[in-house]
Amino acid sequence: MDDDAPARHGPSAPDVLPELDIEDLRGWLAAMSGSGLARATLARRVAAVRTFTAWLRREGLRSDDPALRLRSPRPEGTLPHVLQEQQATRLLAAAQERVDAAAAGDDPAAHALALRDAALLELLYATGARVAELSALDVDDLEAGRGVVRLTGKGDRQRTVPYGAPAGRALQEWQRLGRPRLARPDSGPALFLGARGGRLGVRQARTVVDRALEGLGDTAARGPHALRHTAATHLLDGGADLRSVQELLGHASLRTTQVYTHVSIDRLREGYRQAHPRA
Repeated sequence: MDDDAPARHGPSAPDVLPELDIEDLRGWLAAMSGSGLARATLARRVAAVRTFTAWLRREGLRSDDPALRLRSPRPEGTLPHVLQEQQATRLLAAAQERVDAAAAGDDPAAHALALRDAALLELLYATGARVAELSALDVDDLEAGRGVVRLTGKGDRQRTVPYGAPAGRALQEWQRLGRPRLARPDSGPALFLGARGGRLGVRQARTVVDRALEGLGDTAARGPHALRHTAATHLLDGGADLRSVQELLGHASLRTTQVYTHVSIDRLREGYRQAHPRA
């Protein structure tokens, strides 16, 4: 080793930026947070600082790593738009109006498709199911007498979910009047069918939901996931406990449900006041 080469390691190496400590970094992070930067941006900047200070210590330019205890802000969950209760009511009422209008016409196929769309929307809102779960439903997955449907979710995990009377009526009408008009010899047991008689695909179902939501005219909500989130939110706002919503949605972890669903702070405060002995 060249004796003239500068020492890269060891306690005698002078600290670079010796005044920089964890309090400085926390103050820097707080100032950026207060300026309105997104959490994702803050997390990227924290990661860059950690990389830099770790390099300083590794190269012997600092005797410690001041960013070692600097916590990165948690990323914000991206949640879809949620329908208000009156919007959900209007959405389903409009679907029934399309059924009535098609029934008055002379196109049996159009009537069948309107019945299918109404049943699809009712069941999505009633159960909070994923669109892929509804697309995979077979006729035998419905137990009309009990008002429940058997859904197969991620990892082939099955769960039985209840649905209410409006969804039950829509499903009954679809199976009685709509499905037989679209069914073909090769349709198989699929509950929801496309215009050509095959199983309704996820993309087709998404189009049905998007068109219905767009027809409301006063919401940016789009896609079946918005109805899933709406169902969960309305259940929580109505007093359902988080565990029940977790089972309904088919989440393996309660933490997923906590991120996925949001509850108003007023409702949380009210629940705290009622439940905690020292509230």
